[in-house]
Formats: sequence, C-alpha cells, structure tokens
Amino acid sequence: MQNRDTPQADAPIELRLRRRFDAPVERVWRAWTDPQALMRWFGPAETRRVLVAETDVRVGGAYLVGFATEDGLEHHASGSYRVVEPQRRLVFTWAWRDTPAEVSLITLEFTPAGGGTELAFLQTPFVDPATRDSHEHGWSGAMDRLAGHLADAA
Repeated sequence: MQNRDTPQADAPIELRLRRRFDAPVERVWRAWTDPQALMRWFGPAETRRVLVAETDVRVGGAYLVGFATEDGLEHHASGSYRVVEPQRRLVFTWAWRDTPAEVSLITLEFTPAGGGTELAFLQTPFVDPATRDSHEHGWSGAMDRLAGHLADAA
C-alpha cells in the first residue's frame, strides 16, 4: 500500500509558488495581463530589460514575452490563454522559443487577502527536476520584480 503523501513515480513534475502582494487584485491581475505593465516587471532577477510583451487576453488568445538577461542572452516565451476569469483565474500554456516542444501549463489564482492579493502559481509538467528548479529560480525572481512594480505603481 502506497502512502498518500508520497508522490507517484509517474506523477507530473510541477512548480507551486504562493505570494502575497500589497496591492488589490485588480492591480495584480493587470500586471499579468496588460502589456505595458508586463514591460515594467516581467522576467527573473537577472533581467536587464523586457524586450516585448504582447497579450490577447481571451480564451484562445495568444501572448508573447521576451527579456534580456545580464549575461546578454535573450529569452522569449509564448502560449495561449485557456481560462480567463478576470481577477480570479488565468490559465495559459508556456513554451520557450528555443524548446517549443516542451509545453507546460501555468495556472494563476488571484485571491483578495486583507487589502492585498494572494497569488497561487502552478506550472506543470516539466521534463525533469532540473528544469523545474531553473523555473523556480526564474519565477521567484519575477515575483520579487512584480512586488517592486506594484509598490512603485501604488
């Protein structure tokens, strides 16, 4: 008998993050869906500048984001929106331009929390734990950048 808390060997590799922002849900939602807002914060801690942010936030609509890191490399990702529940839930596919066959699904859940917003982030599946760990580093830095953007825009 398998312990319910033990992940199964064939379970998808996933990344879960939870972050509280001192901004109302409307502003956090806009930061993820408005191209002008994405241009101000998107990318990991090593981001030198955001190169492109395009969104068509509707079920079936596409997005494209790109950023340059301090090492001079450019990174672009794109996908399409699967679920759009304004200020509640956003689900979209994610694939890097350099590895288009490695498609994952990102789910964002926005919950009001004492004048701020709690954001639950889930990305799955990953091809291996190292890829997940790399994304955890990137998304954690991006969440820090997002917190800074929201504080500046207050």
